[in-house]
Amino acid sequence: MNKATITGRLTRDPDLKYTQSGIAVAAFTVAVNRRYTNQQGEREADFINCVIWRKAAESFCNYTHKGSLVGVDGHLQTRSYEAQDGHRVFITELVVDEFDFLETKKQSEQHQSKQENTQQNQAVDAFEANGQQIDISDDDLPF
Repeated sequence: MNKATITGRLTRDPDLKYTQSGIAVAAFTVAVNRRYTNQQGEREADFINCVIWRKAAESFCNYTHKGSLVGVDGHLQTRSYEAQDGHRVFITELVVDEFDFLETKKQSEQHQSKQENTQQNQAVDAFEANGQQIDISDDDLPF
């Protein structure tokens, strides 16, 4: 038996695409909280890759966004491909058969607004050092 049911929040907006034959397919990731906390008392999460097909994919994408609380039911599927460097890459994902929206649109929008406010409050002030030298390692530079 191959059946999985998960509940969590979308980590980003679903990515809707169409195959060459016009079939809708959407990919998304669901953050699922673990039942226990780590040594620091923080709850960790697993990030489950999911894929949904056809009309269900279009409906899912029309009514969900980053942060939406969803329940998905489906089966696990493993596939592989050969990467450019010659190594075999394996991917395991949940192929969604059914889904449920687990909060109202208003609740979802409130959650998204709260997340955006938290991110804005955590923004780093580039001038915080007041002209003092900032210690940056070469590994932190993008060039």
